[in-house]
Amino acid sequence: MNATCLIVDDEPLAIQLLQKHVYESGLLELKGSCSNAMEASAFLRTNKVDLLFLDIQMPKLTGIELLRMLKPAPYVIFTTAYRDYALDGYELDVVDYLLKPISFERFMASVEKFYRRWNSSDITEVSHNHSAPQQLLLQSGIKTYQVNEADIVLIESLKDYIRIHFTDGKKLMIKYKIGQLELELSANFLRVHKSFIVHKNRITVFGNQSVELGEISVPVGNHYKSFVEQLLKK
Repeated sequence: MNATCLIVDDEPLAIQLLQKHVYESGLLELKGSCSNAMEASAFLRTNKVDLLFLDIQMPKLTGIELLRMLKPAPYVIFTTAYRDYALDGYELDVVDYLLKPISFERFMASVEKFYRRWNSSDITEVSHNHSAPQQLLLQSGIKTYQVNEADIVLIESLKDYIRIHFTDGKKLMIKYKIGQLELELSANFLRVHKSFIVHKNRITVFGNQSVELGEISVPVGNHYKSFVEQLLKK
């Protein structure tokens, strides 16, 4: 039985090329194509697929941001014109990272890699397991800090530093990139602003301008408004 797939890309020509590769391969069943991450999110709420061909740089919501929000997440092959995102792909444990324009030979190698992973695991467990609480090991300089996710209320970015706010009122400030930490956090966390990540279970009030975590109010950035509202109203 062939695995099912979905193509997500904001470039019509890129979608057409991937559709052609899928049909010519004879190895996948194409369930559809979406032109942005919001459309893909809506599609995946009512349709299950085994594999996403996911563009990264898209308007409103990037492929990386979409992947972090999906629970459970299908296997993912990133498709992008930018080499800069390769590290993100590996850290998110995606199957492969394809640079555009994508040749049929390279496409087939990526699909074969997907099937090796798909066949070697229980196909009902396609989640990246982002939702499980975990201990974070944050290395800053010569020190490594062990942090329990369950104790975090929010993370605040201060240029090259982050400030972690805990449930007991304590704070930890270390040299760390908020974008890097976003990749390490479980799906219990939500990026609401370029400078803020919050624990979803700590949110007491939310709107399209801000979210409140008890007495703390955090702004919602324009880039995140529609997705934050859509996610929290589920």
